[in-house]
Amino acid sequence: MKIKAYKYQGAGNDFVIIDNREDEVSLSPENIRQMCHRRFGVGADGLMLLAKSEKYDFSMKFFNADGSEGSMCGNGGRCLVAFAYHRGIKSYHFEAIDGEHHATVLVGTPVKCIVELEMIDVNEVREYSPKSFFLNTGSPHLVNFVEKLKDYDVLEQGKFWRHHPGFPGGTNVNFVQGNWGRSAIPDGVDLYVRTFERGVEDETYACGTGVTASAIAYHKLFQRNLYPYGTVSTRIQTVGDILDVKFDYNGADSYTNIKLKGPATYVFSCEVEI
Repeated sequence: MKIKAYKYQGAGNDFVIIDNREDEVSLSPENIRQMCHRRFGVGADGLMLLAKSEKYDFSMKFFNADGSEGSMCGNGGRCLVAFAYHRGIKSYHFEAIDGEHHATVLVGTPVKCIVELEMIDVNEVREYSPKSFFLNTGSPHLVNFVEKLKDYDVLEQGKFWRHHPGFPGGTNVNFVQGNWGRSAIPDGVDLYVRTFERGVEDETYACGTGVTASAIAYHKLFQRNLYPYGTVSTRIQTVGDILDVKFDYNGADSYTNIKLKGPATYVFSCEVEI
């Protein structure tokens, strides 16, 4: 069977996307691994299906590069919205594995969109150590604040924490350097974030739920006295591009109205035999 596949990337976080609103495509884990393989397939950090929904405009089905069904993917959600925009869909109220999401296409061209995606609320930020926090932004994340991130061994440290017994089921791992280390961070940017993603089992160029978790953890550790309530905006440098996170802080560990903004770009389309 031949299917049409589309490749999109958001800040270098890349995805295979298939329009399955007619429910004609059924993929095995091996099919997904093959398409995501960077030598023998299309090559991607994950695969998504644009699927129909009885209640919302559409639904998002996300799979990791290893073939397993994934938790929420922020950059994936933004890329799926760009794909929906390019398919002629005008409204972006959709369901994902972590619940419902709203999105807005702020800029739309035939190739590149700027998409703002509403993320789920966060009501718990657990301190794991004086400079690390665990929280769920649709996917679980351990956020570690480190120095000299440009030269940090993200791969080995990511593997260590991803499988650590303190996080049953595994976790994504973010390594974060704040604006106290200007040598690694451009002017106008608050954080530099590198991420080791489970399911990919490697460092990725960006992670949407990861930068969201990093911005919230940064606020909890460093900004609560400066911003004790109200709207907080954070600009974040990833390996692939700059992303923006905005949220309302309501006191304690209550973060609402969380929005992730950044580019979502069409790369190419192809036919794949499965």
